[in-house]
Amino acid sequence: MDNAKDEHSEKLINKFKASTYFSISEKQISYVRIEQEFKKGNIKAAIIFPAQFSSDLTTSKKAQIQVLTDGTEPNVAKMLLQYITSITQDYQQVLNSAIPPAMVIIPEISMLYNEEGNGSINFVPGVMALILMIVCTALTSVAVVREKELGTMEALLVSPFKPIMVLVAKAVPYLVLSLINLNFILILAVFVMNVPMQGNIFLFFFLSMLFISTSLSMGLLISNATDSQQVALLLSMVGMLLPTLIFSGFIFPLENMPMFFQWFAYIVPARWYYTGVKSIMLKGLDISYIWKEITALSVMTIIFLSIAIKKFKIRLS
Repeated sequence: MDNAKDEHSEKLINKFKASTYFSISEKQISYVRIEQEFKKGNIKAAIIFPAQFSSDLTTSKKAQIQVLTDGTEPNVAKMLLQYITSITQDYQQVLNSAIPPAMVIIPEISMLYNEEGNGSINFVPGVMALILMIVCTALTSVAVVREKELGTMEALLVSPFKPIMVLVAKAVPYLVLSLINLNFILILAVFVMNVPMQGNIFLFFFLSMLFISTSLSMGLLISNATDSQQVALLLSMVGMLLPTLIFSGFIFPLENMPMFFQWFAYIVPARWYYTGVKSIMLKGLDISYIWKEITALSVMTIIFLSIAIKKFKIRLS
């Protein structure tokens, strides 16, 4: 946001453009638009030049620029601040080598949604996704296949219940267990780790229930598609635990990955849940901002559950 529109601001902006760390989207933007773009997650940082930037630099030999970053990703924000400070210092050296005495450009830094730079607010939503995925998918993945191995599947097949009722009955205990875990994690996060709950608590639980349903449906699909508990656990742990760790975004920034892996992350349920929880808890956003996450998890739940019901064998081979 260039309020100065002078020689020094243009040159400094060009240095940001020339670096490989930044992709500048717009130069003329309002404070309201900046806030909206941060809420949508479209930008990682905003640099604001004051109107008197050049005059301050030439008269008082000291000028300030305002730097705003997205504090919901503290590691990324700190890395961006280092790059911005480094580029600013390089421009200072160029100025001071040509025009003595020394001129100083001071970045005024502000991390939105996380003024203290608390790393736990980025860690807690990721842990929520990880624990719920492990409890729901891993435990549910052996629910049906265990009956096959123990030889008790015959009793279920001759019962008057429809296949979907059998699958629901297998998922309900892990649904209750996941909700208990979710409440414990939330209490510890808010009251022990000082993670804020800025948004609607009911929207948070709705999104969590949706993610739990997706994970349970995936576990039931694995359980119906395998013939042994070992294979089911291997598929659920290796097939879902590693993607949750790598492609959810809470350990490794997705923006730094090759484009193929960025596209692959779209089919990982934890990626959508992690993004949605951060938006609700840290940014206080409403459903109009997280409708993509809700839609993605809903579609995945329907697909996984439909395939699980389709693959549920009503006859023993």
